[in-house]
Amino acid sequence: MTTLPRHRTTAAAPYPGRTARVSRRVLADLRGRPSWLVAATVACVGVPPGGDGGDGTGVQVTAGDVASAVLVAAAALLVATRRIAVPRRVCWAFAPAAVAFGVTTVASTDIASSMSGFVRDVQIFVLVPLAVVLLVRDRRDLGIVFGSVLGLGLGEALYGIWQSLTGTGASIGGENVRAVGTFGAADVMAMSIVVGFAFLVLTAFALVAPRYGAAAVPAALAGLGVLALALLLALSRGSWIALGAAVALMLLVFDRWLAVKAAVCCAALGLFALGLLGGGEVVQRSVSIASSVNDPDQSVSDRYNLWAAAGRIWTDHPVTGVGVKNFPAYRDAYAGIELSSGSETDDPVNGYRRQPLLSPHEEYLLVLSEQGVLGFAGFAALPAAILWGLWTRRDLRDPFWLTGAAFMTFLLVNFLYADMGGPTCVLTGVLLGAAARRAFGLGRGTATGRPGGAGG
Repeated sequence: MTTLPRHRTTAAAPYPGRTARVSRRVLADLRGRPSWLVAATVACVGVPPGGDGGDGTGVQVTAGDVASAVLVAAAALLVATRRIAVPRRVCWAFAPAAVAFGVTTVASTDIASSMSGFVRDVQIFVLVPLAVVLLVRDRRDLGIVFGSVLGLGLGEALYGIWQSLTGTGASIGGENVRAVGTFGAADVMAMSIVVGFAFLVLTAFALVAPRYGAAAVPAALAGLGVLALALLLALSRGSWIALGAAVALMLLVFDRWLAVKAAVCCAALGLFALGLLGGGEVVQRSVSIASSVNDPDQSVSDRYNLWAAAGRIWTDHPVTGVGVKNFPAYRDAYAGIELSSGSETDDPVNGYRRQPLLSPHEEYLLVLSEQGVLGFAGFAALPAAILWGLWTRRDLRDPFWLTGAAFMTFLLVNFLYADMGGPTCVLTGVLLGAAARRAFGLGRGTATGRPGGAGG
């Protein structure tokens, strides 16, 4: 009788051992690099919302919100087990917002309706950025976070370009050519915000790309081309303005002559696009920016009326406002008759829908009308702390510093004619935390949370 060689039955035995070792290494890296949780949260922002998104009047919990809850819980666990500590200067940066949001909610004219808004504000302006500050400890962690933002932006950009080319995007001018990514027409601004953030990240690293080799520059320029095309096809005038201001600042602080050359190139490309596209939607939306003062379209006219209504509400309730989420209840009493009843959205997935105007579409006026000067003071404390930290710890050749400064510029400019809302809120909270991490200049940290080094 012939017997089989024993090595045939034992040859595969070492494989499970190798798998176990790899798994242990992966788990150890996750424990040593909790910034991967931040990256996972960023990725979840792009998960399409379930259903049709509702009518905008309720509370919509997205995959990004769930991931951010896990992120906050992980940071809280590490703090509770004393693996990391919350520095005092970080507390002073985030505490004013938490206190102000709480006081204005208690003083609300309708506390029940303000509770969901209070939770949202604390989530985006306190808990999520604070968790990012605690979990992101060094430059590699910042690279992981910003890399995830770039990956999400490129993915959304490619999908948005495909939507525009195939006519499966949101409707504008009777055609479904507006790029909206995975967010759909219900959140028509979301893709442009995400792609804009990714554009800032890649621009910052493109400026320092030569130090990484000759191949890095063409790769960065190709990525910027994809992102720029998606931004044009998104037809979001507000994102164009905010991104232009942020990129201009980044180029000016990095190299003034480079900024001048970039401006000339952009002007030449603009003239070329004007001749190539003729009267296309991109050109019409661009021209409408200049005409929005003297001859505004219905969208801009509604925005002006909402701003006026928010200003009147704040005048009558100057200290604590009317309460978070209560602007819609006061809108009609303070707005003029020129204000339309809502905005229209349409795409092949969700069909035609009419969206109610639930905010003044201006973050500063929204905070003033709903939370008064007290809420505004708490709201402004965090950006002020971040900007001061970035200024005192500036490094004009550091891509992380450039990204942080450009992001804050984008956000503060965008708040002049838009407000926080939709699935990108979580991403904004993450980037606030990343900018704060670079601004506060915390130590590199270790597994036990002991500070060390300059970090960031």
